[in-house]
Amino acid sequence: MYACGTAARRHGKEQILIAAIIVIFVVAYAAIALEHPLGINKSASALVGAGVMWTVYTVSGGDLALIGSQLDESVASTAKIVFFLIGAMTIVEVIDAHDGFTVITSLIRTTKQVTLMWIVCFVTFFLSAVLDNLTTTIVMISLMKKISDSQEDRLFFAAMIVVAANAGGAWSALGDVTTTMLWIGGQITPLAIIDGVLPASLVNLLVPLLIVSWLLRGKRIAAPAIAEEASTVSPFERNLIFFLGLALLVAVPAFKTLAHLPPFMGILLALGILWLVGELVHRDKEAKEKRELLPPHALARIDMSSIVFFIGILLAVATLEHGHVLAMLAEWLDRAVGRQELIVLALGLLSAVVDNVPLVAASMGMYSLDRFPTDSFLWEFIAYCAGTGGSILIIGSAAGVAAMGLEKIHFFWYVKKISWLALLGYFAGAAVFVVQYRMLH
Repeated sequence: MYACGTAARRHGKEQILIAAIIVIFVVAYAAIALEHPLGINKSASALVGAGVMWTVYTVSGGDLALIGSQLDESVASTAKIVFFLIGAMTIVEVIDAHDGFTVITSLIRTTKQVTLMWIVCFVTFFLSAVLDNLTTTIVMISLMKKISDSQEDRLFFAAMIVVAANAGGAWSALGDVTTTMLWIGGQITPLAIIDGVLPASLVNLLVPLLIVSWLLRGKRIAAPAIAEEASTVSPFERNLIFFLGLALLVAVPAFKTLAHLPPFMGILLALGILWLVGELVHRDKEAKEKRELLPPHALARIDMSSIVFFIGILLAVATLEHGHVLAMLAEWLDRAVGRQELIVLALGLLSAVVDNVPLVAASMGMYSLDRFPTDSFLWEFIAYCAGTGGSILIIGSAAGVAAMGLEKIHFFWYVKKISWLALLGYFAGAAVFVVQYRMLH
């Protein structure tokens, strides 16, 4: 009788703990989603949420040694992603400091808006797979400002750049932070994600691109020439850093396969090589001029607020995983919905409203690799849906938020002109993915 009472009290205490953790997470998540109306940076909300959740989880009276081990495990997993992001973002900033992206943009010469739209979208699509969708969006929108002085003419270009960048990031382990998370977590591999998701991502872009091309038919860009800007970097230095930087980024998946080391070791090695080459190439320059071209200056330019946000949200989600909340959610979804396609489709649609990082982090905790092994349907479909679903609303992705700020895109203009196109592309790509997977498996 006493044992039954003790078990009941323990069960009741666990239920209260779970409820408290869920409430804290929901409040923190709401603060993240309402970042702009509240005027509170989402990084602060994520850090407070993670800190409070782990505190509640620890003081609940559980096994402190076990909780300490779980925290160490979560910090290690988070650090792998953070180190990788810092390395990749620094390499991109070094390339940008050398005006490396003009190697691509200077080749664009056309006066037809439709032709230019196809060129810009496909450059964005493939460039975002090597860099990332946020950086590519900023680079390509900056290019458009050099091509046209008319913001009205640039709106459709900026919106389609967002769609193309998110579609391009979904089929690459380097293209979006969520695919990087899935790769580092062991859910996907670089070659398999290309083979599985590239056709769907391409359709996701082509459907809205064809419709926008029809809307822009006959229109021209007034001043397509890109003015040359004064630079202290020689063409040789610019080309060397650009091609070396891209080659090092592309080589990271191969490094992981050959060396059997985590991706963050590959990206740190790549950063070291680029740094060494930069030191040698610029060794004769003045100290100030040299400093602006090397990684220490680039490190000061990367978005550390986003890095801190990733740390906070991943540690917060880890609490849900260790508290078995995500496992219970997965079981409930399986009972209530059943079909994995519908669950993941809904996840993608939800990513148009809220950040896809915690959504993917949660899905990684909900479903185990024992049940869904590496490169299975679930993980590849999550990569597609979470990566492209953010295009449906301008606030649904980091690329969209960047474009919103750079070109002053109004939320309701995007909803009226682009959201329905992105939604068509989203469902068309999803259909292609499901049909392709069933035919090949």
